[in-house]
Amino acid sequence: MTYTVVAYLAYLAIALPITVWVVRALGHHGGVFLVDVFPGQEELAASINALLKIGAYLVSLGFVLLFLRTSGEVASPKELVEEISWKIGVVLLVLGGMHLLNVRVFQSVRRRKWLETNRPVAPAAPAAPAPMYPPAAR
Repeated sequence: MTYTVVAYLAYLAIALPITVWVVRALGHHGGVFLVDVFPGQEELAASINALLKIGAYLVSLGFVLLFLRTSGEVASPKELVEEISWKIGVVLLVLGGMHLLNVRVFQSVRRRKWLETNRPVAPAAPAAPAPMYPPAAR
């Protein structure tokens, strides 16, 4: 077995479990966040959370598999470690970027909903101007 094949197997053995763990953790803890984003609509929040998890699995696992290929032959243990660490680092950065993008999108949805429900109400204008002086006695 060549070092390149070992690099492929080691990369998959590390990247796939990390990806599954990250998506599960984000799905578990993200559900609470989505309930806060969609108050009173727990079923909608759960549905969105499930769809986000499916999308995260598809994109993340697809990226991990597409990123499997190496640029050349891995010829030594040193290159093996460098190749694996490079690939895992990129996968972690992509997963982190996806997470931050999702949080940003839902934070903006949450902020917009908060602004809609908590807009300050301008005081009503008086019907007629109040007199400056009391009326003169007759």
